Amino acid sequence: MITFLMIGIFGKKMLKFSLLLVFGCLLPVAQCFSQDTTATRRHDSTLVFGTMEPSTTLDLPESVFQNSLGVDIMISTNGFAAGMFFRHEYSDETSAFIDLSLSESKDEDEKEFIDIYGRSFTPGKINRFLLLPVFLGIQKRVFKDDILDNFRPYVTGAVGTTMIFVFPYNEEYFSALGKGQPKYTVGGYLGAGAYFGSERSSLLGINLRYYFIPYFNGIESMQNVRKKQFGGFYISLSLGSAW
Repeated sequence: MITFLMIGIFGKKMLKFSLLLVFGCLLPVAQCFSQDTTATRRHDSTLVFGTMEPSTTLDLPESVFQNSLGVDIMISTNGFAAGMFFRHEYSDETSAFIDLSLSESKDEDEKEFIDIYGRSFTPGKINRFLLLPVFLGIQKRVFKDDILDNFRPYVTGAVGTTMIFVFPYNEEYFSALGKGQPKYTVGGYLGAGAYFGSERSSLLGINLRYYFIPYFNGIESMQNVRKKQFGGFYISLSLGSAW
């Protein structure tokens, strides 16, 4: 009986000692985990609530293309024509330009036939005409705030001088050019069109123009016919680049 009592007392002391030993070993470990968790929380708090650096790319200004240079491929009732232009933008809506083109002009009464040898001819025709207008104009963008930027409609108007080169019809074309003579007049056009695409460094557009090119005294085009108006409707495809 005494023996069991001694074992019980000794066992309780050993249990208390063991518990104190385990608690003493775990306490430093708990402190380490507590410090790591606090540091992690501080680090997370810094990431979430810290001051964010402003983006250096958001404030960069958009590229501005004020000048553009290109060509016009044109077609009219008189046939094909070609030209070129230079444009300068003063604002998002207004720009000024200079353009020139080269085209043929025919009389409205002309009727072309083909002979048995496959050659075309126009009875009664006396002179051919080449037009070289040089115009200064204004281009105004419309509906800027109502239409997406990849479709930019505009209206345009231009005035300037035109050279009408007159040369004989009844001779070979290139030989007749050497016998021609220039005549000068004033003129202009009104038109409307649009540019396509969001890329501003390149231009792609189409426009419709009506040219006014009067020659008040008239130039003989056919027998007993003097041509006084050298204008007309033109459809133009514009291609160019901007910088």
